[in-house]
Amino acid sequence: MQYLALIQARYGSSRLPGKVMEPLCGKPLLQHVIERVGKSRHVEEVAVVTSVKPRNAPIVRLCDDLGIRVFSGSENDVLDRFYQFAKRIKPQYIVRVTADCPCYDWQLLDMAIEQSDGCDYCGDMAETLPDGLDIEICRFSALEQAWREAALPPEREHVTQYIRKHPEWFQIKEFRCPTAGISHHRWTVDEPEDLQLVKAVFEHFYGLGQPDFTYRDVLEFLEAHPEIMRLNAKITRNEGLAKSLANESNGG
Repeated sequence: MQYLALIQARYGSSRLPGKVMEPLCGKPLLQHVIERVGKSRHVEEVAVVTSVKPRNAPIVRLCDDLGIRVFSGSENDVLDRFYQFAKRIKPQYIVRVTADCPCYDWQLLDMAIEQSDGCDYCGDMAETLPDGLDIEICRFSALEQAWREAALPPEREHVTQYIRKHPEWFQIKEFRCPTAGISHHRWTVDEPEDLQLVKAVFEHFYGLGQPDFTYRDVLEFLEAHPEIMRLNAKITRNEGLAKSLANESNGG
């Protein structure tokens, strides 16, 4: 297998518990992520990696219902969770996706795959994409090296941090959004206000019979409805990662 997409998902969330199973136009949020990633021309399989906590049972049941593979591993060592599943298949590349990104754009993913040129890691390191459209493509051998060598808690929790921190060891390629100046948009789901925005987006496009909307469609819709865009405008990007890194620097 060349490209395996792994969606990390857990039911618990300090800010919005159960968000991955929130209904969006008749389907759980996570199902939308699975289906949108699966539209990629290059991804051969989409699977979910969750944790062994009993509260994640709804995620496992959903995956069983959809007929996709699901792996339950460490709650906090997400890098180990990814590796333990991926080593069974040993794809050439792993696409990392988080389950709180229901607007994920498979066209951007395909563009990044086609631009990656066989590097060890390709991602939007400069955060040029709207929050919630994150692109990360990692060679399996690089993930395996990170799994062996990464020691700091943020490196274990956030999967690709070790690789991103060591360009001297890994061949890294930057992917940039083809539309400039839109990184301030927030389409991820971490807070109740995020969910309000995403529900407005889905209800609009599903109401038009257009479930395969792209990021350009969302941009056009939000520009026409700035009151919706303002719903979550004050929320900080990557708050969880920033907190992890701050705790590490403070000895926590």
